[in-house]
Amino acid sequence: MRKVSFAEFGGPDVLQLVDAEEPHAGPGRIRIAVRAAGVNPVDWRVREGQVLGAHPVELPSGVGLDAAGVVDEVGEGVTGVEVGDRVFGEGADTYADFAVLGAWARMPEGLTFEEAAGYPSVVETALRVIREVGVRPGQTLLVSGASGGVGSAVLQIARERGVTVIGTAGAANQEYLRDLGAVATTYGEGWVERVRRHGEVHAALDLAGSGVIRELVELTGSPERVVSIADLGAPEFGVRFSGVAGSVPAALAEAVDLISRGKLHIPVEKSYSLAEAASAHIDSQAGHTRGRRVLVI
Repeated sequence: MRKVSFAEFGGPDVLQLVDAEEPHAGPGRIRIAVRAAGVNPVDWRVREGQVLGAHPVELPSGVGLDAAGVVDEVGEGVTGVEVGDRVFGEGADTYADFAVLGAWARMPEGLTFEEAAGYPSVVETALRVIREVGVRPGQTLLVSGASGGVGSAVLQIARERGVTVIGTAGAANQEYLRDLGAVATTYGEGWVERVRRHGEVHAALDLAGSGVIRELVELTGSPERVVSIADLGAPEFGVRFSGVAGSVPAALAEAVDLISRGKLHIPVEKSYSLAEAASAHIDSQAGHTRGRRVLVI
């Protein structure tokens, strides 16, 4: 089978499309014929060799956590899913023709494989950081870097829970944030004052790692009210860096519910082939994403 792999840490050029042995579903796992794989910032962070405790790497390594596809092997002890089912979920080395998943759910009706591949890690992360930052209904949450996949999910989930959301993004994505129910503002010079004009900020999330931790603490009044998923230096300011996943099955179940009720939709900004994985990483690292980027297999 085809698989994207890297034998050394480095830039996008270390990614290679190689022939590899097919993985197989062990106990408690399923294997899918991958139809699409999500492209997440954690993918290129791992490729670069960043120290992420939740993702230890042995070289050579595959790439990718999220995928959607068709079940073709069911491991020992697995119930409730059969060969031929359309599922999406999280596993390992999902930039490939076949991948083993450790957490999955049946795809909601009307969702394409391309769309479904963009949800698993994104929704788990969004649910986790909303919980960790402790924002409550009636309060205001500031989201720095709000137009990407996690930001898109946070805005919609928080609004569904009765939280007012202020989102920062580039000028081109202001209308997109407003369409998701957020109060939108641009980043750049003067952004703190622009946020202050919208009233008190009770909690804040750093989703872009753009060096704004100090300002987020200033706006909320306490480092305990800020969580980052993108700035490894956040703990230097007393801010929690959230990088370890919670319950992915529970997150997938909530994603299915929200999607089925029309409360969550994350658009696919751009699709790539397996051979274009390096280009997908380059674009992901450049930021300014509106929704998700996925590989179509």
